[in-house]
Amino acid sequence: MRTATAGVAVETACPVMLDGIEVRTPTHGSGLRVSVRFLWRLKMKAVILAGGFGTRISEESHLRPKPMIEIGGRPILWHIMKLYGQHGIHEFVICCGYKGYQIKEYFANYFLHTSDVTLDLSTNSMEVHQRYAEPWKVTLVDTGEDTMTGGRIRRVRDYIDGPFCLTYGDGVSDVDIGALIAFHREQQTLATVTAIQPAGRFGSLEIAGAKVKSFLEKPAGDGRWINGGFFVCEQGAIDLIEGDDTFWEREPLEHLAATNQLSVWKHTGFWAAMDTLRDKNHLDALWNAGEAPWKVWA
Repeated sequence: MRTATAGVAVETACPVMLDGIEVRTPTHGSGLRVSVRFLWRLKMKAVILAGGFGTRISEESHLRPKPMIEIGGRPILWHIMKLYGQHGIHEFVICCGYKGYQIKEYFANYFLHTSDVTLDLSTNSMEVHQRYAEPWKVTLVDTGEDTMTGGRIRRVRDYIDGPFCLTYGDGVSDVDIGALIAFHREQQTLATVTAIQPAGRFGSLEIAGAKVKSFLEKPAGDGRWINGGFFVCEQGAIDLIEGDDTFWEREPLEHLAATNQLSVWKHTGFWAAMDTLRDKNHLDALWNAGEAPWKVWA
């Protein structure tokens, strides 16, 4: 039996235990690949942090919560949920906060956003055309405007009944959620974090004397791995969150790391956070050009 390492190709089929069933799946350059059909057996939920103020993208966030800022005409939250849906995760717990009512209204009237309708004002009736619905079950929880990330997770614990996925509502990626889940189960730790290596934000100059020898528009970063924001957690990880003022990224993750209970899945594919208007415009351009790497669904 070969042991798979995150982000490392394995030459032979690698056995993965899913609900007590050994599944042998081929692996590729990005690590484990697990068929969608087996994820249905997991019945996992995805918890999405969607309550922050989005102060660095205030041009948009003064009107709507950051997860509702649109990429290609759809909220970035929708793009994130489509990624999970492609990997068999169809139950979501959304941690609402700032302007959370807008998120609730969006899903309450989801059919209005995805279908053509005819309104007969004389009879106060509506006919919905081209009915289209996602196979999603969405729980929307008001976790408070000023609650920190850890506190938001703690506030939704009653809606979590087993291991769960966790992510932020402002980033997109082509991360293989199925492989991430399988890796987490194999490691048997309380949590697994996806690590990424972001590209440098600014152009780089190679200088010799008074002359520029080369110019790199977007060079690689400094080689460090950072939190990519896609987690798989056991319920026990929530016990490390003390209250509303707890940042998930501080005491809980620091404790998990110190006690050898935090595994890491290295993702070398596409990843992007929407922190600024520039980021939004870049993601919009990729989507509108039909070149969005995170669009892994049909």
